[in-house]
Amino acid sequence: GWAYRWTACIQKQDMPDSAPLGGYILGFDFGMRRIGIAVGQTTTHTASSLETVSHSREPDWAAIDRLVREWKPALLLVGLPLGRDGEETDMSKAAQRFGASLEKRYSIGVEYADERLTSRAAESRFAELRAAGSARRKDAGQLDAMSAQIILENWLQSLHE
Repeated sequence: GWAYRWTACIQKQDMPDSAPLGGYILGFDFGMRRIGIAVGQTTTHTASSLETVSHSREPDWAAIDRLVREWKPALLLVGLPLGRDGEETDMSKAAQRFGASLEKRYSIGVEYADERLTSRAAESRFAELRAAGSARRKDAGQLDAMSAQIILENWLQSLHE
């Protein structure tokens, strides 16, 4: 099942880049109301938040289609909101269904990454930006994109530890 693939992916030390040299990865912070999206690069191991798209009954596929066309990612990374002890939750199952939809829609490989600590990290990063005057309360919608950025950064760094 997915848990074995996911665990093996995280633990393997000498794993080569999943994406070709210079390849882009789109990272997703899946939520029931919003989906944060970020782009990362395998060569620089950096990521940038892109945007937050709406998710009511269905994800905003038009926006996701546009980003996939624009960035031509070699890989899609979906954050898995696991429980405190790493157990599956209703949200992690929904995130996996979203990942399966991405893979089917774009024929691009999908990986999953543990995202248990990213929301708090994104909130503190956003608070720092607000304190510095470079973000406002109305920019809070970018919080989900920032979470996607952190998920992607952590995943890129874990490949090279």
